[in-house]
Amino acid sequence: MNSSITPKLNILKTETSRVKEVDFDNLVFGSTFTDHMFECDFKDGEWQNPTIRPYGNLSISPGAKVFHYGQAVFEGMKAYKDDDGRVWLFRPEANFERINKSAKRLAIPEFPRDIFFEALTTLVRMDKEWIQPGLGNSLYIRPFVMATQVGVSASPSDEYKFMILAAPAQAYYTGDVKVVIADHYSRAANGGVGAAKAAGNYGAQFYPTNLAREKGFHQIIWTDDSEHKYLEEAGTMNVFFRVNDTLITAPVSDRILDGVTRKSVIDIAKHNNIDVEVRPVLVSEIVEAAKDGSLKEIFGAGTAAVISPVSAIGHKENVYELTKPEDSYSARFKKDLMSIQHNITEDPFGWRFEVK
Repeated sequence: MNSSITPKLNILKTETSRVKEVDFDNLVFGSTFTDHMFECDFKDGEWQNPTIRPYGNLSISPGAKVFHYGQAVFEGMKAYKDDDGRVWLFRPEANFERINKSAKRLAIPEFPRDIFFEALTTLVRMDKEWIQPGLGNSLYIRPFVMATQVGVSASPSDEYKFMILAAPAQAYYTGDVKVVIADHYSRAANGGVGAAKAAGNYGAQFYPTNLAREKGFHQIIWTDDSEHKYLEEAGTMNVFFRVNDTLITAPVSDRILDGVTRKSVIDIAKHNNIDVEVRPVLVSEIVEAAKDGSLKEIFGAGTAAVISPVSAIGHKENVYELTKPEDSYSARFKKDLMSIQHNITEDPFGWRFEVK
């Protein structure tokens, strides 16, 4: 669907900032939002009235199609502040490309690049006082779009709202996680929307994840939808396996999200001459590697958690404990990633984007 947009970004500033009311040492992830937010509406075949305004509630009809047919996609990205007070985004172009890829899959009009970056950088600049310096601190940024046309007919919406919210964040997971391999439920199917960041993908994960937690696990490693033979993602993250000194991860597909952190880990590994295999990963080979001791590490990779090491993996009635090696890949990749994001080290990949 082609779309156009009015060029002017309207800015309405809050009279009083709430930043001094925030306890930055005790944040609950994604529940405290900054002073401002961005919104833009798609009506009459074009994106119009792009506006940054004070954060606040929306008024929306209960007949809006997002509530009935799930036309909603989102992104997750972060801004960081270095020790000199400079503010950086991490690979924002990849997030922009992916939200439009997700939107296209759900028959949502794509959003123009120029207004996305103008809105994103303006919002981050306006609310930069909410970004705390120091490793582990960031501003989590949530662009999303939802169908707003009123009507319960089963058809794509003619109207949408694109928004960007921002929330100060600390570390998402504070410790290693215990995971179980799925042998019944699946995250996504061939030809489905697994490769899109569709809101419904995540809602559908909650029930099987609750079942796993009742058994003492934190998350699920999802398997393929037909035979449950192949390992695909871990919870809401891409997943990596270290067998001996080789790093293995599944290729992206209709079922697997093309994660920005995933791509970054692969590039960092190759840059450090670590053997990387991007290929289908059999459940049986990882279970066997856990049994014979060649499985050294499993970790998830995603924007919110960055790198989340796995301490144990469950399969059927068995649980295999993992002892983090001294030369931990997960610790190394997390350090390398965060050092680039926080402008502590050189960025040989050109991933940093300064918000001036």
